[in-house]
Formats: sequence, structure tokens, C-alpha cells
Amino acid sequence: MSPRRRDRPIRSRLIGLLLVPLFSLIALWAVTAGVTISESLSLRTYNTLWSTLRRPADSLIVDLQSERLTTARYLGSHRSADRDAMVLQRQRTSKTREQVRTLALSRASRAATTPEMRTQVDEMLSGLSRIDEIRAEVDEGLSERLRAIETYNLVSDSIYRMHYSLALIDDIPIYQQSRVVISLGYAKELLTREQALAAAVGPSGGFTDEERKLFTQLVGNRRFLIDQALPELDAGLRQLHVNLITTPLYQRLRLQEEQIIAAPRLSARTQRVWQSTSDDLADSFQKAQTEAAALLAQRAAPIADSILRRAVLAGGFGLLAVIASILISLRVGGRIARELADLRQAALDLANKRLPGVMVKLKRGEDVDVATEAPPLQTVGGTAEIQDVGRAFSTVQETAVEAAIGQARLQRGVSQVFLNLARRSQTLLHRQRTQLHGMQRHITDPDMLEELFRLDHLTTRMRRHAEGLIILSGNAPGRAWRKPVPMYDVVRGAAAEVEDYARVNVLPMEDHGLDGAAVADVIHLIAELIENATIFSPPHTSVSVRGELVGMGFAVEIEDRGLGMTKERLDELNERLADPPEFDIADTDRMGLFVVARLAARRDIRVTLRPSPYGGTTAIVLIPSGLMVGPKDPDLARLAAGEVTPEDIILASLQRGSQENENTGEEDRK
Repeated sequence: MSPRRRDRPIRSRLIGLLLVPLFSLIALWAVTAGVTISESLSLRTYNTLWSTLRRPADSLIVDLQSERLTTARYLGSHRSADRDAMVLQRQRTSKTREQVRTLALSRASRAATTPEMRTQVDEMLSGLSRIDEIRAEVDEGLSERLRAIETYNLVSDSIYRMHYSLALIDDIPIYQQSRVVISLGYAKELLTREQALAAAVGPSGGFTDEERKLFTQLVGNRRFLIDQALPELDAGLRQLHVNLITTPLYQRLRLQEEQIIAAPRLSARTQRVWQSTSDDLADSFQKAQTEAAALLAQRAAPIADSILRRAVLAGGFGLLAVIASILISLRVGGRIARELADLRQAALDLANKRLPGVMVKLKRGEDVDVATEAPPLQTVGGTAEIQDVGRAFSTVQETAVEAAIGQARLQRGVSQVFLNLARRSQTLLHRQRTQLHGMQRHITDPDMLEELFRLDHLTTRMRRHAEGLIILSGNAPGRAWRKPVPMYDVVRGAAAEVEDYARVNVLPMEDHGLDGAAVADVIHLIAELIENATIFSPPHTSVSVRGELVGMGFAVEIEDRGLGMTKERLDELNERLADPPEFDIADTDRMGLFVVARLAARRDIRVTLRPSPYGGTTAIVLIPSGLMVGPKDPDLARLAAGEVTPEDIILASLQRGSQENENTGEEDRK
């Protein structure tokens, strides 16, 4: 069986019930405040990202674009002047690359980026190593001009992927604008790639088919990217780029791009004009990019401060609301818990003090006033349901007290009926036994005398049942002996009051007597046990009765050979014998055992039932030493000396008992 679940007080249950919405409110407040503060902190990190990653990476992109252009010119012309310009630009690029690497790996940069951002930063740093590879191939003459240009393009693409990863927070407007500005910066990157392709043709002025196709794609992609990004910018940022693309310089660039795409070869003049126009426009693009980035950095700090102030105010008011809710909930829950605790205490007082006190008074036969003993329960508080429960308890209390009073009156009435009927029957039975004894002395016919003996035995049994009614009514029977009686005679006298006395085998016992005042009760007690043994055992079996003196008194064992009882049933009956309950009229199946329990309690006799080795039940009657008398009694001494037989003692005892019963009956009639 699983252990009993521990009960919890109502206060903890009420608090648990109230904590559910409170925790939900706290969680909602925490999420709201956390999101707002996180947004503010994200804007705060914008400046960190700009100073440690975005701005250094933009400088590196500019240097990479210049190195790609000088490398393309050198591969197209192989002139020493172009090589010197390429080497000089490599030095500037390497210096910028080291600055980017240092800032990207700094503690401030790593703390301001998310794991996804750091992944893109690491990929960018890894891509920068390709610069050394393509430089080595160019110096050794192992790289074609298109391969060199595309390798530089891959390095630039890794930087722009890092840029995009730093602007992945879609729900913050400044990051959205930053992503659009990055797209426009990539448009400038595409323009510099066009410059590198045009510069790579050199004095020959001829594009390969693959280079012409790539140039055309770059032109189309740049125009599409600008047209797509401009509408997404806000007014201030858009105007910076609109001013750029509406200039005659930009329109001249578009015309030159179309001429380059259509012309089979590029003349030296076309290359010079294109290079000048594209350089000027690339510088304008870079200037617009720098201004846009600076403008976004200026916007981030005040917006972050504003959001943080709102977050603090909202979080503070939310926290005050949560605290107020908790205090109000605890106050309401505590008040209800106190009301229920008072009601509980009143109910416990009713169950443990008032009603038991009323029952004790009723058992003593005292009169009980319902209004005094069962006043209405007093409860505090104003909760209607608790007041209703208190009134219901008061009604139950009044009904229970009235029922107990009625039950006590009924019990007393039944006991009085038992007593009256038993006394009347006892008087008639006494007169009947007196007449039977007289007839037995005058009749000599053996058959008639046997019938008279049977009738006398039946009368004896009827007398025992009448005495049982007197015991159930709470009174004592009238029979009594003035002198001690040997225990052997007591047991045989008890066996004589049983219907199947012929099946009872009383074994010899030690020469000890029983105090005369207790003889009647002990005979009745043992007779009830012997009768139970004969009733609940097969008719062909015998019931053995033996007795001996023990340390605490005299023990009588009554053993049958019936079917026995279960351990649970034996434990139940032993408990009833040790502590007899109030007699219940409805429980008549074990009325004999109830009489035994009453008699045992009256004489401080201990009766115990236990399994018999033969399968039946053994009843052990332990009579206390205070009720026993030693063998110095005259009758017992004569019996021990062999002067008289046990039958003589029994006959004399029965005659004395008959005479005493006559006297008792006469007193009862009076």
C-alpha cells in the first residue's frame, strides 16, 4: 500500500492558487521589460560594432578594391610602374588587414556580437588569408587576370557577408536602414569590379567573351541593387544617394558602360575617360557611404537612451503593479485562511470536546440541555460561504446532540426493560427450581426423576439467560455465595449450565477456592465460553476444560475442536473482551461474548482467545490472585485429606447456593 499523502494546510493551497496568476504576471512583466531593455542594449552595441568591425572593414574594402585595380592593371600591361603601384597598395592593404584582425578579435568586439555574428566574423578573417595566396600567384605569373579579379571578389564577398550578419535584427529600424546602406555599399563594390575588368584589358583593349559577360552582369546587378535599395531608405539617407545618381557624372557613367559593352575593343582614350569617370563616381559613392554610416551611428545612441528610459519606466511601474498584486493577494488569501482556520478550530472543538463531553454526561445518566451543551458555532469574517458552513456545522451539532440524547434515553429504556423482564423471570425460575427440588425429594420413580433432572437443567439454563439480561442492563445478578467454592466445583457448575454438558470434559484441578462474592459471575462467564465452544464445534467432538494456578492467579482453558477463526477476527474479539464497548441492540450475534466482557471487566478478569493446536479456538480465563482462596478452607481441606469426595462438595455447595437463592429471591420479591 502506498504511503498516505501528506495533507497540506488551506493557506498553502490558497497561496498556491494565487501564485499561478502572479507568476504569469511576473513572467509577462519580465519578458516585456527584457525585450525592451534588450532592444536598447542592442542599439547601444551598434556603436561598438561600428567602431570595431564595420568601419575597419569598410577601410579594408576600399584598400582591397584599390589593390584589385592595381593588380588588374599590372596583369594587363606588365609595366614596372604598374607593378610598383601594386606593391605600394599591397602594403597599405596589409596594414589595414592587421588592424581589422586585431579589432575583430578584441574583447569588446567579441562581447558585442552574437554567436551567429562571430561565426561570420571568423569566416571573414579566414577569407583574408586568400590575399596572400593570390599575391603569390600573381608574382610568380601563375594567375590569369580574371582569376585574380575573382579571388579578390571572394574576399570582398566574405567581408560583406559579415556586414550583413551585423544587421540581422529585423525589428529595430536602425538595423534595417543599416542593411540597406550595406547593399548600396555593395553597389559601389560592383562598380570597382567593373573598373578592374576594364583596367585588365591593358593596351590590347580586348575583352574575352567571359570577361565581357561578367562586365555586363556587374552593370546589370549594380543598377538593380541601387533601384531596389533606394525606396527602402528613409528620407535623410535616401537623399544622400539620390543626389549621387541624379548627377551628370552618374548618367555619363551609364552611357560609357553601354559603349564598353557594345564595343568590340576599348581604345586608349575610352579607357582613360572610363577610368576617370568611374574613379570620380566611386569616390562619390564612398563619401555617401561614409556620411550614411556616420548618420546611423549618431542616431543609435539617443534612440537607445530613449528606449532604455521607456523600459525603465515601464519596468518600474510593472514591478510596482506586481508587488501590489502580490500584497493584495496575500492579504485576501490570509484573511480567507484565517476564517477557515477559525472554522476548523470550532469544528475540532465540537468533535473532540463538546460531543464527547455530552456523551460522557449521558452515560452517567445526567440530564443534558441542548442549548447549553451545543451552542451555535461562532465564526469570524464576512465570507458568505464560510458563514454558511459554520451554520451547517451548528445544525449538525444540534442534531447530533439530540440524537445522542434520544439514543441514551432509548438505551436506558431498553436496559430497564431487560432488568424488569429478567427480574420477573428470575423470580419465576427460582420458584420453579424450588418446586422441582421438592418433587425430586419425594419421587422415587427413576424415569420420572430423570425427567425432573432434565427440567431442572433447562431451568438452570433459563436462569443464566435471565441473568445475562440483568448484566446487559448494567446491574448485577442476585446469586451470591458467602463462602469460597473450589475452582473444580465452579467449573463443573458452569458446565452444568450448558445444553450439551455431556460433551464437556472438565479435567481435575488444583485445590484452590474462589471467593464466594465472585462465584456467580465466574460461573456465568465460564458457562458462556463453554456454550460458545459447544455451539461452534462439531457435535461429535468434546470440549476440554482445564485449570491450574499460575503466577498472576488461576488460569482456566476452554478448548474446542471446531473450525477456528481468522487472526483478524480473533484480534477483534480480544479487543472487545479487553475493552467492552457500549451494548448495541442491533449486535446480537455475539451477545454471549458481550456478557463475558462485562463480567470480566467487573471482576478484573482477563479473557483471551487464541487458535487451538487442533484447529479450533482456546479461551483462556485468568482469574486474579485477589479472588482466589488457598486450600485452608474446611471443605477443601477435607477434600485434600480424602474425607469427602468432590461429589459431596458439589452437592453441599449446590444446596447452599439453592438456599441462598431462595433468600435472594425472597428479598427480590419484597
